[in-house]
Amino acid sequence: MQLMAMHNDYFLYIQTFFDSYAQAMEQYDTKGLAWHYMLPCTLLDDEHQTVFTEASKLEGFFNQGASFYKQYGIAHAVPTIWTKREWSDTAANVQVKWQYYDAKKKPLYACDYQYVLKLDKENDWKIVLSLSINEKQRMEAWLASRKKAKTK
Repeated sequence: MQLMAMHNDYFLYIQTFFDSYAQAMEQYDTKGLAWHYMLPCTLLDDEHQTVFTEASKLEGFFNQGASFYKQYGIAHAVPTIWTKREWSDTAANVQVKWQYYDAKKKPLYACDYQYVLKLDKENDWKIVLSLSINEKQRMEAWLASRKKAKTK
């Protein structure tokens, strides 16, 4: 019974972690976003593999994303956890679908990520690997449909 309770807490903390991450996104808080990562960390997509070893460089990367979000009116980010796999007592794999909304809560686009999380010395979850499955494609499709709607 105690093991089951620990297991449930383990996954509850992961949901809380991603809720906190979404809040940092919504506030364009690049320091807050970087706090969610353990250094070194790796960000991957189909075209890039970037390893960050310094928090300031990671924050700089997030500054670019925050500028994009502000420019295009992305105001809300909602994480839905699809799968959580406990790899060990201190590591987990998590699949998240992100849904992005404007200030009026109108859906803009959704995308999928895979994360590898690790507990740090303070027992806080941190991202060590972030894999964008389809964000670039979904974002480009959204921007194209937005452009098309403006030309009508």
